[in-house]
This record gives sequence, C-alpha cells and structure tokens, in this order.
Amino acid sequence: MKQMRKQLTKNAALVAASVVVLGLIAPVTASATSGTSLEWGPCEGSGLDPRQECATVPVPVDHADPGGPKIGIAVSRIPSEKPEARRGALLLIPGGPGGSSLDEPSEKGQALPQEVRDVYDLIGFAPRGNAPSAPVDCHLDHADLAASRLRPWPGPDGSVTENMAYGRRTADACARTGDALLGHISTADNARDIDRIRAALGERTISAWGVSYGTYIGAVYNELFPHRTDRIVLDSNLDPTGDAGRTQVSRAWLAGFEQGVEDVFAEFARWASEPGNPDRVADDPAAVRSVFLTLAARLDRAPLPWPGANPEILNGTALRQTMLDSFYDPDSFPTLAKLIRAALQGTVPPAPPTPPEALLQNAIAVGAATICGDSAWPTSTAVYEKGVAESRVKYPLTAGMPRNAMLCAAWPRPRQQPVRITDRGPSNVLLVQNERDVATPLAGARKLRAALGDRAVMVTVNSTGHDAYLDNGNACGDRTVSRFLATGERPDRDVYCA
Repeated sequence: MKQMRKQLTKNAALVAASVVVLGLIAPVTASATSGTSLEWGPCEGSGLDPRQECATVPVPVDHADPGGPKIGIAVSRIPSEKPEARRGALLLIPGGPGGSSLDEPSEKGQALPQEVRDVYDLIGFAPRGNAPSAPVDCHLDHADLAASRLRPWPGPDGSVTENMAYGRRTADACARTGDALLGHISTADNARDIDRIRAALGERTISAWGVSYGTYIGAVYNELFPHRTDRIVLDSNLDPTGDAGRTQVSRAWLAGFEQGVEDVFAEFARWASEPGNPDRVADDPAAVRSVFLTLAARLDRAPLPWPGANPEILNGTALRQTMLDSFYDPDSFPTLAKLIRAALQGTVPPAPPTPPEALLQNAIAVGAATICGDSAWPTSTAVYEKGVAESRVKYPLTAGMPRNAMLCAAWPRPRQQPVRITDRGPSNVLLVQNERDVATPLAGARKLRAALGDRAVMVTVNSTGHDAYLDNGNACGDRTVSRFLATGERPDRDVYCA
C-alpha cells in the first residue's frame, strides 16, 4: 500500500534516533483512560515543523490483560492554529500495515486547508511494533527483504512451492525472536490503542483521517468505540469482507490487486501509447498490453543481470513488481515504461533505491504480524495452487500473485476473531475513493460502503492512483472532504466527482 511504501523511503534516520529519545516503555504516571495531560516534549528527527511535539502513551501488550506488561505508543501533535475555533483532535491513521504517521502532522497534515487546521489538533502516532513504539524485527535474510518477495509472486510455471517455503522460513524467523508483542499486533489491537490515545489526550471523542490500511483501522475503531468517534474520513478503502463474505480483510486486500492492476493498466496503456510521449512503449493501448505480457514471459525464461537490485536479476517477477509499484501514482508511470523500453533492448536502467535495512526489517515484521494476526489463512498448498491457476488465466497481468500464499500460511492462528464491520452506529463516516486504484480498487471500497450502510456516504473520484484526498484525487473530492472535516457538512447521498 502507498503509505507503507512512502514510509519506507523517508526519514530513515528518525527510526534509529527516536527509539533512543522517546524510549520503548514509558513510566505509567497516570491511567491511560484518565484524560490526564500527557508530557509533551520535542520530537526527534529532521525537517519537522517546530510546532510539532511528542509524547508517549502507555498501553497494555495484551488488551485482554490491562494490568499486565505495558509498551509505549509514540504520539505527536501540532495544536489547532486557531484555539477559539478548536473542535478537537484529528488523528492521522497511517497505511501499511507497517506505516507510521508520527511525522505526518508536519508533513501531509500541513496540506490540509486552513479551516481544517484551525479546528483540530493534528495527531500522529507510530502503531505498536513500529519504531519507536516497541519496534519488532524478525531478522530476515537480506534476500528475503526483496520487494518481489514481499508479494507472493508464484514461479514462472505457476508453482507455489517456493512461496510456501518462504512462508515457513519467515514465520520461523519471527518465532525465533521470542518477542511476545508479535502475537499482539492486529488491527483490533491498533484500534484499542487509539482509544487509549484518545483518552490520554483528554478528548471525549476523536476525529480521524485513515488512508489505505488505515481505513480498516478506522472502520474497526468506529465499530468497537462508536460513541467515541466524531468525524471519520476513510480514504482509499479496503474490502472488509473477504471471500464469500468471510471477514478476512488481509486476503481480500491481496485479491484486490487482480482488479486494481487491470483498472490502472488501462490508464497506463493509454499514456504509454500517446504520440509524442518520450517513454512511449507501443502505438496503441492493446499493443502496450501485448508488449508487457510478452516481455514478462521472455524475462521469466531468460532474465537479465540487474546489478544493485535485490535480487540482482530482472526477471518476469521483477518486471511485474515494478508495474505494481509504479501503479500507485501516475507520476511513476515513466519508471515502468523506461524499464520496459530498456529490457526490450536487452539492457536495464539503474537499480531502484532501497530503504535502509533496519527500516525494512521493522516494517515487514509489523506487516506480517498484522496481516497474519487479523485472520487465519489456509495452510494447504493445494488451496493456493488452485487459486493461482484460476487467477493466472483470468488476470494474466498479475500472474496468480493475488491468490497465492503469504507467510500467514505458516503463522500461528490468530488470538482473536476479526471485527466484523456493520451498519450499527452513528452516521459520521465519509468514504473517498478513486475510480482506478491499484491497491484498494473501487470494487472493494463499495463492499465497505455496503457494510457500513447508512453510517456512511461515499465520494467516488474520477482519478487514478492510491490515496485520493489531497493526493491523487481531484478538486471536487478534496472540497467535499475538507468541508466535512471543517464543518461537519456531508453529502446527503453518495456522489461522483468527475
């Protein structure tokens, strides 16, 4: 998801430094539900707004044992810019899983219009397990940190054998750490942490802007604590229902790439066939698709050396992963086009930069624990073989990846049942969704909209990319969301922003 990708490529120094400065476990000076003022102090990191301040909220490792061991959740704040107009706190819920919003009051928060910044304190946080909030790390081998490993691309012939082996290898590595927190990282745990944050801020209710995976956290929080929510914006929305209506959001998210890639590839193909485009791939959109599929198959058979990449080859899987990464934002279309054009000539562009290994290790461990902690995955190889074979026929661009096994196939069963999203609760949710979104396609967002019923209204935006509000959306969608946050005014019914 885009927020995780952004998080992995920015402010790497903050991760190492803030672990020391903020600490992992804060002394419990007051009850987390008392509303006692937090001890705010300077934030660690560079390029932050000087107004941003940081604190730590103690939460239980296991919310079922509130008197047991505690960890500290790092939170940040930029106060309302017009105290007399202040309404409350707006929590910025990050994507991922594996992303953090600790810096976002200084970053994306400053893109919010003035009328929104006037009425809210902007609140960021590092979810449990993300540095500096008791960071976890599975100490994976360097080869297992490759981007093409983190999505379960099957073998060129559709085999899932290596994926199952990777799952066992990485799950075993996480188990060897002996870190008890890995068994207590889930969306429900994050939602309960948010309520501790709300209480520690002294707020009766809290507003939120959740993006990507953050939409699921926001929806779960609104389900568990409906009386504690004010204005909720969910942006680039996950399907909360999973296969056949079962609540398996992690598998539904992965499966969503089938349609998401198809939706965005059509847009890429039009762009990549435009006359005058210096990165033009072919003469018409159908030819762009044919070129891509033919090249991927050729690279499956005969990879090219790619010095500096991980792994150091350009095969069909690496090409498909580059496609996936490039489709999060239309501004990245040239990256894929340049790679296609170079590979057709038997050459490669410079290898893409990679985040620092410590940051990758942390984000991957959190992502794995969350995805696998939210719902149980099948353990049978035959289940994935069948799904991959069906998917490869129907959705050749993604080559069976969305139906394949992640490491959750070898992970211990979750400690708790997933939270079911329902239509019971206050009508205070605004969904905003791009029509063409590779990671959270419109089809999945519509399922969240249906699950929420009269609690929500959805703004569908005629745009391409992951993240809509103030990012890849359009002026109509941005105005609608800003008006809701600033004034509470929400459309009476679902709307379409052309």
